[in-house]
Parts: sequence; C-alpha cells; structure tokens
Amino acid sequence: MAAEDTETVSIDGHRLKLTNLDKVMYPETGTTKADVIGYYHAIADVLIPHARDRIATRKRWVHGVGTAEHPGEVFFQKNLDPSSTPSWVKQRTITHKTSTNTYPLVNDTATLVWLAQIASLEIHVPQWRVGRGDQRRNPDRMVLDLDPGDGATLADCAEVARLARDILGGMGLDPLPVTSGSKGIHLYAPLDGSQTSDQVSAVAHELARALEADHPDLVVSDMKKALRSGKVLVDWSQNNGAKTTIAPYSLRGRLRPTVAAPRTWRELASKELRHLEYQEVLERVSKRGDPLAALTAGGTAEAGHPDADRIVISDAAAKSDRLTTYRSKRDAAKTPEPVPEVSPDAADGRSFVIQEHHARRLHWDFRLQHDGVLVSWALPKGPPDDPKQNHLAVHVEDHPLEYGTFAGDIPHGEYGAGHVDIWDHGEYALEKWRDDEVIVTLTGQKDGGLGGVPRKFALIRTGGRDGDEKNWLIHLMKADGAGAAAKPGPAITDPPVSPMLATLGSEKDVDDEADWAFEMKWDGIRAIAVVRGGRLRLTTRNGNDVTATYPDLAGLARLADGHDLVLDGEIVTLTPRGRPDFGLLQSRMGLTRAAEVAAAAERAPAHYFVFDLLERDGHDLRRETYDDRRSALEEAVRPPGGDPVQVPPAFAGDLAHAVSSSRELGLEGVMAKRRDSTYVSGRRTRSWIKIKHHLAQEVVIGGWTPGTGRRAGSLGALLLGIPDGDTLRYVGKVGTGFSDADLDRLTKLLSAHPRKTSPLADVPSTDAPSAHWVRPEHVGEVEFAEWTGTGRLRQPSWRGLRPDKSPDEVVREVGSSS
Repeated sequence: MAAEDTETVSIDGHRLKLTNLDKVMYPETGTTKADVIGYYHAIADVLIPHARDRIATRKRWVHGVGTAEHPGEVFFQKNLDPSSTPSWVKQRTITHKTSTNTYPLVNDTATLVWLAQIASLEIHVPQWRVGRGDQRRNPDRMVLDLDPGDGATLADCAEVARLARDILGGMGLDPLPVTSGSKGIHLYAPLDGSQTSDQVSAVAHELARALEADHPDLVVSDMKKALRSGKVLVDWSQNNGAKTTIAPYSLRGRLRPTVAAPRTWRELASKELRHLEYQEVLERVSKRGDPLAALTAGGTAEAGHPDADRIVISDAAAKSDRLTTYRSKRDAAKTPEPVPEVSPDAADGRSFVIQEHHARRLHWDFRLQHDGVLVSWALPKGPPDDPKQNHLAVHVEDHPLEYGTFAGDIPHGEYGAGHVDIWDHGEYALEKWRDDEVIVTLTGQKDGGLGGVPRKFALIRTGGRDGDEKNWLIHLMKADGAGAAAKPGPAITDPPVSPMLATLGSEKDVDDEADWAFEMKWDGIRAIAVVRGGRLRLTTRNGNDVTATYPDLAGLARLADGHDLVLDGEIVTLTPRGRPDFGLLQSRMGLTRAAEVAAAAERAPAHYFVFDLLERDGHDLRRETYDDRRSALEEAVRPPGGDPVQVPPAFAGDLAHAVSSSRELGLEGVMAKRRDSTYVSGRRTRSWIKIKHHLAQEVVIGGWTPGTGRRAGSLGALLLGIPDGDTLRYVGKVGTGFSDADLDRLTKLLSAHPRKTSPLADVPSTDAPSAHWVRPEHVGEVEFAEWTGTGRLRQPSWRGLRPDKSPDEVVREVGSSS
C-alpha cells in the first residue's frame, strides 16, 4: 500500500487510520474513498442530528458500487464486530424477536468518518431513539416513503407529496421532504413521542389508504408489485418499530454518488426536480443550511419554548453554580456564545437586554441581571405593546452576564441555532422580585425596540403545583401619569390609490445590475396605506378598504410620527419560523365581524412590509426616482425591531445575492426595480420585474366538480379560466393543495353563485363530468410546473383565493421562473 494512500487523522480527540484512500468507490464518476470520507466529514454537523441516538444499520460496498454490467457486492450489516470497532464508538444492544444485536450510534463526527473508512456508504436508522438502559423510546417522527412504480416519475412523487402534505397539515403536522437519492421522496413529520410505533404505523397506513381512495389513478398503498405500475406507492410500513429508513444526508450505493437530500417545498414544485449528488448537497448546505433542521427540534419541545428540545430550570441542587444548565447545552468550541467555566460571584447591577432570536422559531429573549446572572425568559411573540394583551413568557436557564452583549450567529446543529440581534438594552428599576412575580421598569435606547421611553412590565408565573412552572406571562403595565392619546383627524374619504404593477421576467431581463435595486418578493397581498391626521386607511389593489380586517396594523399611524403618508407595501402573515405563509393569510381575508377579526388577529398576526413612499405631507413623490423615494421612505418610517410594520432592506446592484437570500429564506422570489424609475400608478411596466423561483398564475373560477372518497360530499376540483379578450379561456382544473378549511369555504362560496351554462370556453368533456358551473366572479391563485403546448396548466396546486383582485385584472403571466 502506498504511503500517500494512507493517512492518520485526529477527530474529536480520537486517532483514526484511513486506508485505501485512492480506491474508486463510484466508477461512473471516479469518486474515491477519500471523496466519500471527505463528504461525511464535511456533512457531519447536519447529518448527525438526524441520526443521533438511533441504532445504525449499515450497507457496505467494500470494493465499490461497481458498474451497471458488474455491480459491486453489498454487505448489509447490523451487528458490530468487536474486534475491529474502536472502543470510543458509542454502542447499544437491542433485543429483537429473533436476535440480539449491537449497533453503533452515529453521535459524533469520528464515528461517521470511521463508518466511511469501512465503506459504509449507506446509513439506515429507525424513527425512534434509544434511551438509557438500551430502552426504545416512542418514535419522534413519522415517515412516508413515496416510491414510484414502473412508468411513474419523480414529478409524480412530488405530486403525491403535496397531497400528503395537505392531509398531514390537517392533522396538525408539518411534513418536510427529502429526495431519497434512489427513486422517490421521503416525507418526515415531527411527533411529540406520545404514541408507540404501532400506533404511528396505523395512522400512516390510514393516511396512505385515504390518498389511494382520493387518487386511485396516482396512488397505491398495497406493496404488491403487480398493482404499482404507473403509480406511486405510499410506503407507510417504515414506521414499524423493526424498520429503518436511509438517514437524511446519507450517500446512496447507486451508480452515481447521490444523497438522501432534504429539500424545500418550492423545489418540489420545480419541473427540473431531480436527485442530487454529494457535491451539490455540500454546496447547498454551506449556503442555505439544513432545510430539515426543524425535524430534529420537532415535537419534543416543552411548554411552547421556541428553540429547545428540553428545558431544564436550575433547582436547589444546582444553585451553587447557576450556569450548570447553561453550560450543559453548549460547546464553547462550536458556538461563539460566551461559555464561562465557572459562575462569577453575585454582582450588583440592574442591566437588561432583549435579544431578537431567529432560531427554529422567531422569538425574543428577555433577560434581567439578578444575583450575578441574567435570569431569562423566552417570549414567542415578543414584549407586549398593549396593556390589554398579555404574552407568553417561558422561563429558561440562567445566562452569564457576558450574554448581555452577545449578537451573532449560533451554528447549525448547536442549541438555539440561528441569528441573534440585540433588540434593546439598558437599565431597569426593580419594584418586586419574588419566585412567582417580577415587576420592573425598563429604560432602553432611543433607537431600541422599546422606543426609548420607560416601559413597566410584570412577569407572573402561571404554573403552580399542578401546572408547568416554566410558563409565565408578561404584562405591560400602564405608565404612571400617562396622557390621553391625541384625537385623530377626520375619516379618509379620497379615492384609493392604484399601485404600480410589475412584469413577470427572469434574471436575463436585468441588463446592468448597477441600474437596478432588488427587494424580496413577499407572499402576501398588496396594500396602499394612507396615514392622514393620525388616521389609517388600508386598501387592496382593487380598491377595497381592509382597514378593519387588520386592526393589528393600526400602529402604522403612530409610526408616522405626526406626518401624513401614502405608502405601498405587502400585508403578510408569518409562520413560527418567521416565513411568509399565504395559506395562513387566507384565514384573515374577507373577515368583517369584530369577534372573528380579533380571533384571527390573535391566531395569525398580520405584518405590513413597506417598500415605497408615494406621498409625504401632501408632497407627491411619484415623479421622483426609486432611489429618492427609497431614501425618503427610510427617513419617514423607522419602526423598532419586532414591530408588525417593517421596511425590509433592498439590495443595491447585487442580483445573485438577492436571489440566493430569497431562496434561503424560502420566499417567492425577487423584485428588480430600476433605480431611475418613477412610480406609475395603476400601470404594469418593465421598470419593475418580478423574478419568481416557481411559476404561479392568477385564475378565475368557472366551475367545480364533486369529490370522491374522503372528499365525497365536498369539492373535488376547480375548473379554471383566464380572460382572453371577451372570452374566458379554459386553462385546466386543480384538485390538490386544498386544506379542509379551503374546501369548506369554497364549497359554501361557490354554491351561492351557480349558473346553468359554462362560462369557460373549450372545456373538454373529460374534464367536466358532473360539473357545477358558477358565475366567474372569484379569483384564485395556483402554483404549477409549466404551460402545456395546448395552453393548459401542468400539475397545478391551489394556493388560495385572491379577494384583493377582480377577474378583469387576471392576465396570463408571460415569462420564466429563475
């Protein structure tokens, strides 16, 4: 053996001899054993969280995967060989019905590299973890393996994945997709660990049967190969406690070095969807992180805490060192957070800090200096700004005083991974500090989130002897001597402003980047905000007044600071992870009853992302350039962090950065705006170009067909059209993407607007059996793969109604996705 073919390395403090590094493991691509080891070493930080504490079964190709004509020999290995297994490899012994086996746990990088050294290309793990005493825990995730039969494609698997997502969403589960690297797609959904493997398997089986009943031409739930031709098998059986699934980020023993690669839902909608090879996966992770990260933080978090698998509050036994719990969750070698070796002596001081923490779920960390540490609470909704609304506060472990100045990025795979900013900081005056109640008055910075004025908060523990002692609430107390609010001016009655419209395009439409500015494209509804005399009016693109529908945006009048403004922006709702969610926004649209509006605002708070200033104090800015309007906007509207009104940043002359940021954030795409362009109300121009990551189309609903199977008695599909002169041209039907709430709402809405004849031209008889025609008055939006040669939507999926738009505004989008 040549010396250069062998290397001794030190990983996690363990010495490991790597041999036969030049051996070709994948002849078709020339991928060597050194490449395989290098991949597993580089991917360890995102792979290990998905395999940790799960017994690992290995598939080994000692002599490589071979070729199509001469495939390599594969060894399926459960038991460890004690004579060749390093002593530091963590092991667990599991008793099965017919055998007792000792498995490795892939809990550290050294073990992962050792497995690569012995040619374990594939790593398979169950859906459950092993606890102390080698005891199996209940599964903490459900998996569906979508396996295409002969004649079925990866695109068909993606279609079934979307169908399954709708059902899982109705069950309160949030599935995440993984292209398996072999043929199909895996869907993972985090669980809370309260059910056994048998119970989870039974639920998965029923879900597979429901999909088959609703879509018999596409889905099969029976394992028999004779039934699978041209269909996608929904393999529910991998939830069985005896079964394993390829670990996310594991290589596959295929002819090419493909990977079980976590993906985003937007990627699954792409007509170019394919399996990824290891170099592509490494590049994606380095730029975007792990799309599957939410799975490992999934259903085991306690008390609604935003970023913990388990929260431990220091008890009397730990009071000698109040940072014991804090240190146990962090590795000073891997995180930039301060990790002092010992707790300091109790220090006097009354400092506070509130940090905005973009972790798995956006939240705010509220910390008060007390007895030498920062006593801390996590606020999922941030500090309240209304004395009438209390917010949840979850008591977490004490933090070191040094944490009061920490801002930065906690790496993926580490506790609390994500970006941390200081939202506000300063000093507090103490009124009361008891085990169950704390009252303080905070005085922050002039440009801080609290607005630079003293704010008095009470923190009250709501859990007791029979409750959860980590759960508190935080209440904003009325300031002493607070004056009455100024009386607002007269109602705003002037005609609504029509917004400027963009043209669909692609990155090729941007000639000289220096001439353009780039903004994120938010997944919401367009709204013009008029602030005049302390009053606010919000109108949609078609002029509808929706001010009463979004009372949570009333603070915009306060942010105007006495000025009269006309603003252009987007109303959005956000997921717990801080991502826009158009489906969530649907639950806010069209509500008028005060009780319904209030309940919806609590459930799905609205945000207003401002991107243009059209008028200030009566001065019309629409003839000014984009650059000048942008400068005026940033001067006029300066909301504190955490406010529902924000001015998102623009990217000057850097399209690649804007596009990659948009993809990383899971957004719709990018808006490119010429920096010298004026604002042209009510017109669509090429001065604004919308560059989407996926194809979307507004459509007019012309009819519907009844559902079958699980949807019997409800809506099955919508028949869609797009205006073509005086004709409403049929463009296809959509039967996927609906939540149960969507189906109920659409069935009720459309049943109230029937007509006897079809409003759509050129509807094939095969597409309209038992069709119910409706007056073409309602606009919706779909995602789709591409336009067919006959002008139909291919693989459309429902996104939601668009009550902000009228049928005569609908046009066929011309352009391409980026």
